[in-house]
Amino acid sequence: MQVALNLGPIAEAEADVLILPGFEDARPELDRPPATWIQQVYDSGEFTGERYALAVLHQPAGLRARRLALAGCGKRAEFDAAQLRLVTAAAVRSLRSKATKRVAMLAEAPPPPADAVAAAVEGAILGAYEPDRYKTDPKKEESRLESFTVLAPGGDPALERALERGRIVAESQNYARDLAAEPGNRLTPSALAEAAHRLAAEHELACEILDRDRMTQLGMGALLGVAQGSAEPPALIVLRYRPSSAIRRGAHLGFVGKGVTFDTGGISIKPAEKMDQMRYDMAGGAAVLGAMRALALLRPPVPVTAIIPAVENMPGPRAQRPGDIVRTLSGKTVEVLNTDAEGRLILADALTYAQRLGCTHLVDLATLTGAIVVALGHHYAGAFSNHQAWLDRFLAAARATGEKVWPLPVDDDYMDYLKTPFADLPNVGPRAAGAITAARFLKEFADPRPWVHLDIAGTAWLEEDKPFMPKGPTGVGVRTLVALALAAPASAD
Repeated sequence: MQVALNLGPIAEAEADVLILPGFEDARPELDRPPATWIQQVYDSGEFTGERYALAVLHQPAGLRARRLALAGCGKRAEFDAAQLRLVTAAAVRSLRSKATKRVAMLAEAPPPPADAVAAAVEGAILGAYEPDRYKTDPKKEESRLESFTVLAPGGDPALERALERGRIVAESQNYARDLAAEPGNRLTPSALAEAAHRLAAEHELACEILDRDRMTQLGMGALLGVAQGSAEPPALIVLRYRPSSAIRRGAHLGFVGKGVTFDTGGISIKPAEKMDQMRYDMAGGAAVLGAMRALALLRPPVPVTAIIPAVENMPGPRAQRPGDIVRTLSGKTVEVLNTDAEGRLILADALTYAQRLGCTHLVDLATLTGAIVVALGHHYAGAFSNHQAWLDRFLAAARATGEKVWPLPVDDDYMDYLKTPFADLPNVGPRAAGAITAARFLKEFADPRPWVHLDIAGTAWLEEDKPFMPKGPTGVGVRTLVALALAAPASAD
C-alpha cells in the first residue's frame, strides 16, 4: 500500500473515499454542501458517532472524493492517537469489502499532530492486513487497498517524518504477523533462522545463528532439552543493530523473544482442541524480529541485540521426560516437572546469553502462560520486572503506542512456590499464581540486569474477528519495543 501526506484543503483530496472522524458529542465541521448530509445523519440517529460505526455518502457535492464517510470515534474527550489507530483500521476494513482502492482520512486527534499522522498510517496498514497468504482465490486481490492519504490541512511538511515512521512500524508489525501466521510445517526453527538471516541481509543487520553443536559447547542444557524430542534441529538466532554513532553511550538493549515454532506440550501433551493455534508460540520471537526490522530503518542511537531461541516442542522418542534435570547456561539446575512449561526453559538460556553479549537492559516477550489469560483476559499483556525505573520506561512506551500492558508482582515471596529437593529450581510451581511463578523463574536468569518480562499469551492471537483486526496474529509488542529503543536510557544505570 502506498501512503502519502496531503497538507491541502480537504475538498481537493482525490480519493475513492474521504473519511472524516465523527464523535458522539461533536460533529465534523465541513464548509461544503455535504455539511447538510452530516447534520441529517446525526439528527436522524442513523449515525451517532459510536466507535467503529460508519456512514457513507455517494457522490458528495463540493468534494473531489467519490464518497464521503463518517467514522465513529466515540466521545471526543476520550479520543487519542491510540483510538485513532483503531478507528482508522476499522474504517479501512469496512471499506475494503467495497473494492475501494484509494482512501484519504483527516488525521484528527489531540496534539501533537505527528502522533495523529503516525497513528492514522499505522491504522490503515494494520487494518488492511489479512492472514490469507495460502488462499488460492484470485479474487482476494480485488479488495486490496492501493493507497492511503493522511489529510493534515495547513500542517507542517515535517509531518512527513511521522508518516514514514508510522509506515515503517506498521509494516514491521505486519511482518511479525506474517511470521506468526505461518503453519508449523512451513516455519520450523531452521526456517525461522533463515527468515532472520534474510531480514538481516535486507536491512544491514549483523546475524549469527548458533546450531545444536555450538549450543552444546556453551552448555545450553535447558534449551537443548526442549528441542531434543523433535526431528527439527534448534537454532539460537542473534541479530545485532549498531548505530553509526552511539549518542547514549553505555546502554545496550537486549530483546529476547520466545521462538517455539510449534508446541505440542511434549510428553506433557496438550489437549487436541486449539492445538493448531500453537503455531503462534513463537509470537514473541516474531515481535522481536519485527522490531529489529523497524529499528534498522529508524536508526535509534543505541545498540540493540535480539536473541530468539527457536525450537519445536514434540513428544518424540528422545523427548525429555517429566522429572528430568537439566543444567542451564547459567549453571543453575532445573527439574522439568512439566514439559509443556518449555518457554521458560529456552528463555532462561537466552537471557543468560544476552548478558554474556553485554546487554545492559533486557526485555523478553513470550506467549508463556495460560495463567496470564485467566488474570487479564485477552485485552492486556502482563509485565513483570526486577527494576522499577526500567519497568516505568517500558510502560510509558506501551502507553505511547496504544499497547495495553498491566504490571504484576514478581516478589521473592513467590520463590516459596518454586522449590524442589532435587535441583535448584523446578520449571513449574503449583496452580496458584502461574504467570507470576513463571516470571519469577525467569528473574533468576535475568538478574542483576534491569529486565522486563512481557507475557503475551492472551494478546498475541485473536480468536475471532474484531472491527479493526482479523482473526489470527496481532503482532503485539512490536510498537512498544520500537518506542522503547527510540527513547532508550542514557546510560547503563
